[in-house]
Amino acid sequence: MIMKIRSTLSILALACLATATQASGTHAGGHSHDAPEIGRVGQADKVSRTVDVDMSDSMRFTPDKMDVTQGETIRFVIKNSGKLKHEFVMGNSRSLKEHYKLMQKFPDMEHADDNMITVAPGQSGELIWQFTRPGAVDFGCLLPGHYDAGMKGVIHVSKSKVPMNRAKNAGGQDDRQQ
Repeated sequence: MIMKIRSTLSILALACLATATQASGTHAGGHSHDAPEIGRVGQADKVSRTVDVDMSDSMRFTPDKMDVTQGETIRFVIKNSGKLKHEFVMGNSRSLKEHYKLMQKFPDMEHADDNMITVAPGQSGELIWQFTRPGAVDFGCLLPGHYDAGMKGVIHVSKSKVPMNRAKNAGGQDDRQQ
C-alpha cells in the first residue's frame, strides 16, 4: 500500500513539475516547426539590406507590410518604442494563431526560437532571416492582447529571378562555391 502511495505521489509530482515548467519557463524549438516554410536563420555576412521595425504601445508595427525577394537575407532591427514588452514573431497565419492561444494560457512564457525576438521597453534587438520560399510570411506580437489589438503584419516574398544557388551577396559577389 505504501509503495502504491509513493508511486502515485511521484507521478503527481512529475506532472506538477512539468506543468509549472511549461507555464513559467522558456520554450525553445516548439514553435519553429514552420521555419522551413518561412525561411531560415540568415548569416550576417549574407545580409542584403537592413529593415528597421518599430513596435509601439498603440499595438502596431511600423512598417506592417514589407516586400522581399526569395533568397534575400534581411537584418531586422526591431525597436520597442513603447513602455510595454513586445515581440516580433514570424510564421504562417495558422502557427501564429496557435501560438497566440498558448500565450494567453501561459503569459509569462519566454521565447528562444530563431524566428522570434522579445524586446523590452525602450530597447532594440536584431533578427537575421533568409527568405527561401515565395509567398506570405506573417508576423505579430503574441503577448496576450497585443495580436488581437492588431499588432501584426505581413512580409510578401516574391519569386526570385535568379536561382538561389546563383544569388549574389550584398557585395555583388556570386555566392556559388567554385
